[in-house]
Amino acid sequence: MRILVTEASGLLGSKLVEILLRKGYAVYAGYNENKPKAGLPVKLDVSNEGDVERAFEISRPEVVVHAAALTNVDACELNKELAWSINVVGTRNIVKLSKKYSAFLIYISTDYVFKGDKGMYSESDPTEPVNYYGYTKLKGEEEVRLLEEHCIARTSVIYGSIPAAGKVNFALWVIDKLRKGEKVRALTDQWNSPTLNVNLAEMIVEIAERRLLGTFHLAGATRISRYDFARLIARKFNLDERLIQPIASNEISWIAQRPRDSSLNVEKASRTLKIKPLDIHRSLEILRSELECHP
Repeated sequence: MRILVTEASGLLGSKLVEILLRKGYAVYAGYNENKPKAGLPVKLDVSNEGDVERAFEISRPEVVVHAAALTNVDACELNKELAWSINVVGTRNIVKLSKKYSAFLIYISTDYVFKGDKGMYSESDPTEPVNYYGYTKLKGEEEVRLLEEHCIARTSVIYGSIPAAGKVNFALWVIDKLRKGEKVRALTDQWNSPTLNVNLAEMIVEIAERRLLGTFHLAGATRISRYDFARLIARKFNLDERLIQPIASNEISWIAQRPRDSSLNVEKASRTLKIKPLDIHRSLEILRSELECHP
């Protein structure tokens, strides 16, 4: 199987490439700025149609995992033109070429397509993003649905053992701060479904292999607040839980509004996939063992 992964140097993409290579597939690692450590590197800016055409000519993919996006929520609010060009036009370009090459497209979407007023959203719940990032990702979903052979995979707060593309994820940030004896401020009134990148990547690989169509919520199986997540990390890593300070959303001066509770219902994935969404305890155990191997 020939697979093209966009943003292959990211937290999800790098893990996907690693797993796919281990399975013996031909993996083309698409990137814009940070060159991936594994796979056949293909430089592309998804918002540039010529770049996307060249990437498809080189890779001739049977499967495309489109993970590239502008995910900085405040940056999307501040630069709507850039957010639109990457998240919507970029996805449109990927869809167009996927159609031309009859490739199966897996689009990585987000819990931020939901309003966040109830939580535990299922795939059939109505979408109503409260910020521009969520809006552009939802528009990306609409582009993807024009393609017959597609899967939309919504996820939430991805974390993993290695900083990817120069970014540190929430779990690593908490561990680093606590190890230095520094205080961590974490929200008591924002709930998500934190997702370990290995678990997410393995579920996506299964979807690719089985060519499962439609929309799936691929996230951690535990709904948890940022504050409780941080405390659990402290306990799992034997760090000082007392350094974690509770704060409320109204104490943070965000540019973009955040959904209060965008946790995802993963029952469909649990029912359909052989690789199940993991609960927070199992996920953190895996994270700990990975960090012990690569401190």
